[in-house]
Amino acid sequence: MSQALDRIRQAARQRKKEKFTALFHHINPETLRTAFYALKRDGAPGVDGTTWRTYEADLDQRIADLHDRVQRGAYRALPSRRTYIPKPDGRQRPLAIAALEDKIVQRATAAVLNQIYEEDFLGFSYGFRSEGGQHDALDALYVGIAQRKVNYILDADVAGFFDGVSQDWLIRFAEHRIGDKRIIRLIRKWLKAGVLEDGVVTVSERGTGQGSVISPLLANIYLHYVFDLWAERWRRREATGDMIIVRYADDIVVGFQYEANGQRFWNMMRERLQSSRCSSILTRPD
Repeated sequence: MSQALDRIRQAARQRKKEKFTALFHHINPETLRTAFYALKRDGAPGVDGTTWRTYEADLDQRIADLHDRVQRGAYRALPSRRTYIPKPDGRQRPLAIAALEDKIVQRATAAVLNQIYEEDFLGFSYGFRSEGGQHDALDALYVGIAQRKVNYILDADVAGFFDGVSQDWLIRFAEHRIGDKRIIRLIRKWLKAGVLEDGVVTVSERGTGQGSVISPLLANIYLHYVFDLWAERWRRREATGDMIIVRYADDIVVGFQYEANGQRFWNMMRERLQSSRCSSILTRPD
């Protein structure tokens, strides 16, 4: 499996404009089994009530059946179960807990797609990636402030981002690199599966299903096109002084040498993210 994924990554590195039209066959029993063992053993069950250990008890037959349904197009995504966890500020963060088989197929698909997007995503994007995490983002921010002429900081987050993403735009962005219609159909199934809360299934045209296995990758794809590419171009063409960018998921920190650049960038970013709600503060770092 690793050799096949390596070939995808090499192709993505060498051919930046190419659409990948033959990815679906990589969702095979081996990738599904690997995805299963990568899941948390004690993870909360979804609407199907199936636990990791229950599934493992008859794993070979279950994986074979799941693979057959996926390949035939008979696989159906179940609604995610809505739950809430407390946030430090006292509010509650909504999470969508997918059914176990949805987690398996999503993780297997993400493992394939990550080979492409790890070559596409920019260096200042740190959230939910295999090659970068929270500490890397903090280190990059510290080094940028310490070594560059940064006098002003724009600290922004996209409010309600995971529930507010335009699914239509997300699919359009994914199709820049994913030409395999069967993979796109899988993504659509997950986006349209809906959320079960208080006995009612709600289906929305927005959101990636925060808490689902595939959600972080889809969120990064969306922000790669909506924010990252634009911000990098802005830094090259518009900034009149030093400028640093660090993004972790929907949390964005941008440093500027000149306050005027920060104000102009913020105004243009708000306009660009007009379909989302942003909160920010422009301050001078200590």
